[in-house]
Amino acid sequence: MIAKTVSVTLLALTLIAQAPQAQAARDDEHRVSVSSSRSKAAAQEKHAEDPALIRAALKETVAAVTSTTPRNRRIWCVPFARAVTGIELKGNAVTWWKQAADRYQRGSEPKIGAIMNFRATRKMPMGHLAVVSHVVDERRILIDQANWVRNRITQDTLVVDISAANDWSQVRVENTGGTLGAPYPVFGFIYN
Repeated sequence: MIAKTVSVTLLALTLIAQAPQAQAARDDEHRVSVSSSRSKAAAQEKHAEDPALIRAALKETVAAVTSTTPRNRRIWCVPFARAVTGIELKGNAVTWWKQAADRYQRGSEPKIGAIMNFRATRKMPMGHLAVVSHVVDERRILIDQANWVRNRITQDTLVVDISAANDWSQVRVENTGGTLGAPYPVFGFIYN
């Protein structure tokens, strides 16, 4: 009984002695996290206008998301777009345009890192999200996306604006065979 009491007392003293060290470690982690976030934000601001740097950062994020995506499991466009862009919206892709109205900027101009928000169609009743990875010219972009090809993440897929008004409201997306598919309606782009 005495040995048990001594063991409990020693354990309690050890935990009490370690508490300030643990708190200091947590404080250090927080400082590093805040510092890292500030550094990342500063770097993003510094290079906000350099498309090559923005694309490189985006591709690094896509690679990280792709490497942590479980194999042999269902992959969806919504969690992929959220993870890559940091845009914190929930629900089916078709609901994102309306949800973004009060929280994020939206528009009809493609920008690297923006989410292209597809409208619902009969073939795609929940809509679709893709991330702009490169602006080729005013009518062509490349996108990274999940589940356009079932359970796969595809990168640098060509998208062509076929809208009469040049406003990206109607597009065609490159198929796996390299041809352009059927027309798809698009709400526009959500910017972070």
